Amino acid sequence: MNDSELSGIRELICRREHETLSPYACFADETRGRKRREEPCPVRTAFQQDRDRIIHCKTFRRLMHKTQVFLSPDGDHYRTRLTHTLEVMQIARTIARGLRLNEDLVEAISMGHDLGHTPFGHAGEYALQECYSPDFRHYKQRARVVEKLERDGRGLNLTREVVYGILHHSDKYGAVSAEKVRAEIKPGQLYAPTLEADIVKFADRIAYTNHDIDDACRAGILSHDDIPKELRRVLGETHSDRITTMVTSIIKYSYGKNVVDMDDETREATTALHRFLTENVYLNQKAKGEEAKAKELLKTLYYYYLKHPEKMGVSPDGGESVKRLVADFISGMTDRYAINTFNELFVPKVWSVR
Repeated sequence: MNDSELSGIRELICRREHETLSPYACFADETRGRKRREEPCPVRTAFQQDRDRIIHCKTFRRLMHKTQVFLSPDGDHYRTRLTHTLEVMQIARTIARGLRLNEDLVEAISMGHDLGHTPFGHAGEYALQECYSPDFRHYKQRARVVEKLERDGRGLNLTREVVYGILHHSDKYGAVSAEKVRAEIKPGQLYAPTLEADIVKFADRIAYTNHDIDDACRAGILSHDDIPKELRRVLGETHSDRITTMVTSIIKYSYGKNVVDMDDETREATTALHRFLTENVYLNQKAKGEEAKAKELLKTLYYYYLKHPEKMGVSPDGGESVKRLVADFISGMTDRYAINTFNELFVPKVWSVR
């Protein structure tokens, strides 16, 4: 196979997209591109390249050791940020396939949607809000990771569609977001909204709502019988039933439309289930009992590196303040790295004279 024939592989994939996907899909050969122009890969579309860049980056690998909900749980089967990401990706691809939207774009956004999370889940985010800036948010940090911090400050140079999906997947835009989000795009803005990004927002909520129930039951915080009967009637009795109900609701309601949404009954039940979890799990002291310690640990590390920035192995560059660099350094830590670093710096070692 010569180079010309090799390049034909990407072109074939793009042709198949136009032949098989919905007219509302985001086609890879119509991407709004990257901030820095690159020669295309001969065998992968731009969205496939983005997915691979995310999977192979260091920040993605660190998700393996970052808290999802339960801090330092005693057990091997609780979700981490990495396992959550994989579940989001699986749900999002199922929805995308059912709606004939772009699975490669959905997969890339899913893989990158949690890259900005701090160690110890939202406890770490709250710590940095207190000691660095009230404006620190994980959804802003994830865009900073892919655009600035990865590859030694060069960023991953992802397509505008993927960056948009990573930045805007959060629930701050609400469950029905397509039109609202599009209205917020300013002329000339570098990001590009897509239905695929909306799919990931739904998939994220579907994934964490259901796996948090599973983990909470495993931890003895909930039993399945605690879930209100009306919600079980609408959504189903089991983990699998609930996911199936939510996913099929989206596909049935959205098929052939320029929108991604659920039917009213399923959406209202899903929202009510999230409220139930907030009251019974996310604010539960057994699940969150160590959060205060985690926050103080990270704040202590923040102030230490603020006084000793040379210990981070980085220096202010391109006008970045030391505070900003320390916040980046802290937010990039895994749970265990933060604990080990704290122990190394502040916990006396046992010694003896022989």
